[in-house]
Amino acid sequence: MIRLKFNLLVSTYRNREDDCTSELWYLFRELGDDSIEVRRALVPGLLLVKTKLDPFEAAKRIGEIAKERPWDVRYTLKLTPIDVVTSDNEEEIRRAAIDIAIKKIGENETFRITINKRLSNLSSKKLIEEIAKEINRKVNLKNPDKVLQIEIIGKDVGIAVLRPDDIISIVKITTS
Repeated sequence: MIRLKFNLLVSTYRNREDDCTSELWYLFRELGDDSIEVRRALVPGLLLVKTKLDPFEAAKRIGEIAKERPWDVRYTLKLTPIDVVTSDNEEEIRRAAIDIAIKKIGENETFRITINKRLSNLSSKKLIEEIAKEINRKVNLKNPDKVLQIEIIGKDVGIAVLRPDDIISIVKITTS
């Protein structure tokens, strides 16, 4: 199977992946990308999306649409921008995570590593230890400036350096 080099991880309700896909096509067309690629992840309720737009900006703009017109965002629950995609090979994950962390976490910024693992036997603890020792930045587990997020979904792995407000939760937006 050819891997999709996704740059956005989208969660939806189980068995509503097709509805969410249609909604995403509609929303991204409004944002200026009429050629997004969407693939179901092996886990129910997760979609891998490839957009030509900046995924961080696109997620924020969809959050704004949800706030202004909640009826247009009914199936999209959460959007997580992704900086880089790699295979589930431990060494590739380690290398990609260290590279992106050093580029995007400032020398005076604090960070935390978060791993969301689905359909994988990789050791989160081992990965975190191996990656953290190579990043010469201060760690703050409770209130970091940036989060090195590693999303492992079977053989698909997305890695991003995120500020706390980069992950867009539609439920939080529409209920606040």
